[in-house]
Amino acid sequence: MMYLSRVEIDDANRQKIKDLTHLGAYHNWVEQSFPQELNAHERQRHLWRIDVLGGHRYLLLASHNRPDGTLLGTYGVPGTVIVKSYDAFLASIRSGQLMQFRLTANPVHTITRPGHKQGRVVPHVTIAQQRQWLIDRAESAGFELVQQVVTDDPDASVTRAFDIVSRDWPILHRRMGRGVRLSRVTFEGLLRVKNLTVFKQTLTQGIGREKAFGMGLMTIIPQD
Repeated sequence: MMYLSRVEIDDANRQKIKDLTHLGAYHNWVEQSFPQELNAHERQRHLWRIDVLGGHRYLLLASHNRPDGTLLGTYGVPGTVIVKSYDAFLASIRSGQLMQFRLTANPVHTITRPGHKQGRVVPHVTIAQQRQWLIDRAESAGFELVQQVVTDDPDASVTRAFDIVSRDWPILHRRMGRGVRLSRVTFEGLLRVKNLTVFKQTLTQGIGREKAFGMGLMTIIPQD
C-alpha cells in the first residue's frame, strides 16, 4: 500500500508553527504522524516536501502506511488534511506515458580527495550544474526528459525539457554539531516513462540524498 497525503501549513498562526524553524522539525512532524511505527520501533521511509501554491505552503507526504490525520494536522490549517490511497494511480501508469512532473531534490556530487578512502559530498551550486544533475539521473530513474516549447519566451524556437522553479538553502540542526544548510532545488517539466518498474520505484522511493529532510519526492500529472 502507498498513500499520498497533504496538509496546508498554518502560516497565519505564528504561535502554532513556532517550532518549525528548520528541516529537522519538519522531519519530526512527519515521523510523529505515524505513531504505530514509533510504538513498534519499525520506522518506514517517508518521502515529503514543502510545496508553495498560490501563496500557501503545503506539506506533501508519500508513505507506505497511512498517517494519523490528527497528528498530520498538528501544524496545519484545520480541515485541510487529505489522505488518499496512491495505489490505483500508480497502477494506472503506462510505459511511454507523457507526464508533467515536480521534484524537490538535493543535487550533490562526490569529490575524491587524494589520501582519503571516502569522497567528500558537496552540493552543486550553479543552475547549470543542478540541471545536469537531473539530466544525468533520468535514465536510471526510469524516464526521459521531453523537450517542449517555452511559450512565454520571446523566441518561440526555444525549447526546454524542464525548469528550476526554486532554489534555497534551508538549515538542518543535527543532534551533534552545528547546523548545516542543505541545497534544495525544485524542478518542473515534462517527462516520458521509459522503464515502468524503475519509474514506479522512483515515485515511491525518491531520488537523491537527504530524503528524510524533504528531498527526493517526485509527483506527476498525466498529459495523455
